[in-house]
Amino acid sequence: MEFDPVLLARIQFAFTISFHIIFPAFTIGLSAFIAVLLLLWRMTENDKFQRIARFWTKIFAVSFAMGVVSGIVLSYQFGTNWSRFSEFSGNVIGPLIGYEVLTAFYLEATFLGILLFGWNRFPPWLVTLSAVLVALGTATSAFWILSANSWMQTPAGHEIRDGIAYPLDWLQIVFNPSFPYRLAHMVNAAYLTTAVVVLAVGARYLLAGRHTEEARTMLRMAVGMIAVAAPLQLVVGDMHGLNTLEHQPAKVAAMEGHWDGSEPGDLVLFAIPDEEARTNRYEIAVPHLGSLILTHSLDGTYPGIADFPEEEWPPILNVFFSFRVMVGIGLLLIAVGLGGVYLWWRGRLFTSRWFLWSSSYMWPLGFIAILAGWFVTEQGRQPWLVYGLLRTADGISPVPGASVASTLALFVFIYGIVFSMGIYYINRLIVAGPMEAPAEVPAGVPNRPLSAAEEAAREATGRPKGEGPGLFQGEPEG
Repeated sequence: MEFDPVLLARIQFAFTISFHIIFPAFTIGLSAFIAVLLLLWRMTENDKFQRIARFWTKIFAVSFAMGVVSGIVLSYQFGTNWSRFSEFSGNVIGPLIGYEVLTAFYLEATFLGILLFGWNRFPPWLVTLSAVLVALGTATSAFWILSANSWMQTPAGHEIRDGIAYPLDWLQIVFNPSFPYRLAHMVNAAYLTTAVVVLAVGARYLLAGRHTEEARTMLRMAVGMIAVAAPLQLVVGDMHGLNTLEHQPAKVAAMEGHWDGSEPGDLVLFAIPDEEARTNRYEIAVPHLGSLILTHSLDGTYPGIADFPEEEWPPILNVFFSFRVMVGIGLLLIAVGLGGVYLWWRGRLFTSRWFLWSSSYMWPLGFIAILAGWFVTEQGRQPWLVYGLLRTADGISPVPGASVASTLALFVFIYGIVFSMGIYYINRLIVAGPMEAPAEVPAGVPNRPLSAAEEAAREATGRPKGEGPGLFQGEPEG
């Protein structure tokens, strides 16, 4: 049996990064939510904001730990599976990742310990300041990671010498043509995703008649955030799409299911693209609306899939359907936000059981939309690893396909165990809900940051301190 090393290396990286991305995205939004809660606590002196912040900080600790565990693997894959890509782009990508460590990581590492362990050790103003700085650190981390990814999509500020990219202008590299749109789109998606999770948790508490005061606060804050962030995401996404049309027209053609660039584009609501026949089967479309959105003219034209050589086509079906999943969820969340505001205005936000019941099951929507968006972004770039400069097939390491297949199977097994545990503990924390602050100092210590996740896991399962294995019981004492 022959193994295709290129395909398997792509699947392995896609699998690991798909697990990884949901946790950093959640922590970006959750850290900002916690910071806002603590600022409200300091301004109003209402302890309910502190209770909610402490509750979500425990969930943040477990999510942060999951992000750390899954992120370590990605850096190793650059060397094991993608060494030729590292050789080609290391002079550009390496420093960008280094800048993330020097700015975001050090900022988070300095103040994360205070946020996780300082509730009964430091004055409230310092804990609040730490929450703000951790939120700033997570956003800064997104800045550098998305800058590196955007450079792979729209490379700029470099020169190629002897088959290797060398930086010429770091401002052009960092602020490459797609970066501002990608950063705004992703960070807003992180905030929106967190708001949907908070909405679902608050709705479940209200339906169960538990933690009513905290649940109402969560619901109000979540509905307000969704009502702002969801329509904003539509605007930012439209701007991002126009930028993509300029720099990666083949990706947009696949997203739209647009085959013939000589004719105006329809807005295809549903179809099954047929690559052999170069047409869409079972198409449901609004005539000329695609051209109006992308060219601002009903009769405007833009490149179609058939205008590009077949060897430069991205995976049409994957990109086409992933784009519709992302947009469909976005439109649904706009309706949720506006519907929630209407119920709030009518005084029925906390009593409308149909809204609470439906909201309680919406928590995965943001994560699904983020994954679908990344599938569009990364698969739509194919067959390029660095767009227009390095093909994916030329970026892999000279390793046998069987080796990649075996490590992929191992990753699936290990990730299944680790992430099942993480989701289990998060669910247990949600079941426990917000509680009054304990009088004693928590057992976790700053020199073992992941002990915050262990402490949260122990609390979620009701085990006394020092009894039974925690989530990271094997972590050294430092």
